[in-house]
Amino acid sequence: MGRFTGSKGLVLGVANDHSIAWAIAQVILAEGGRIGFSHLPDRPDDERQRNRRRVSQLTDGEPNTAFLVPMDVSSDEQIASVMDRAKQEFGTIDFVVHSIAYAPMEDLKGETTNCSREGFRTAMETSAYSLLAVGRLARPILSKDSAILTLTYFGGEKVVAGYNIMGVCKATLDACVKYMAYDLGPAGIRVNSVSAVPLRTLAGRGAGVEEMLGLYEHMSPMGRNVSHDEVGQAGAWLLSKESGGITGETLHVDAGYNIMGSPGRLLQLVRKPGE
Repeated sequence: MGRFTGSKGLVLGVANDHSIAWAIAQVILAEGGRIGFSHLPDRPDDERQRNRRRVSQLTDGEPNTAFLVPMDVSSDEQIASVMDRAKQEFGTIDFVVHSIAYAPMEDLKGETTNCSREGFRTAMETSAYSLLAVGRLARPILSKDSAILTLTYFGGEKVVAGYNIMGVCKATLDACVKYMAYDLGPAGIRVNSVSAVPLRTLAGRGAGVEEMLGLYEHMSPMGRNVSHDEVGQAGAWLLSKESGGITGETLHVDAGYNIMGSPGRLLQLVRKPGE
């Protein structure tokens, strides 16, 4: 029996096989959990349904996949519809993975100071408020001793050049985790987040991840980056009963990068002979 045998829940926001949410879902599925998935809605004119197809290619072969449905987190009605589907399928659920973030590219790529009012509103609603909306609408079907997990990044704690307005969103998301943990704690619902190194994901490409990989490798105490599987295992652990006493926390899965107060061994690469 696996850690998730008899457990059922939702994984919201898988985009493709490089998504951190999919890495977490793979662990849960392999260990006996049943999952209902959501995907980004396709445009009405997209006859190929690209968003659904990318995710269905992953989930269709999994016997523990319960359903795959579109969900736009800017709509409470659509979130509620997913929760209704989960209630019909499972009755109650034991976990929710929230893996949803977005900022308009023109606002993400520019200086944070120059972010448009509408871009700020869209980014914040999608990337931070959506966690509150999901938690509120999932609350009636979350079981005792259940867990919610979201995905954050170090750019919400410290300035990461190029992360820009998304760093502001992640700082807000981090605060949402803490306040949700307080609100939902009496019901036995835990709320945590995972902060991973930059990985080659759809969101990571938009935030310039390729330029960051070498920096993390040379600065982290372990002298390397981490893998999707390592992040998936950590996320699944936070959703399991093994982490039952933990809530309101951010677990850094970054080979120790976040503890560094100096460039560390990176200096060895930039010092000139004799210095």
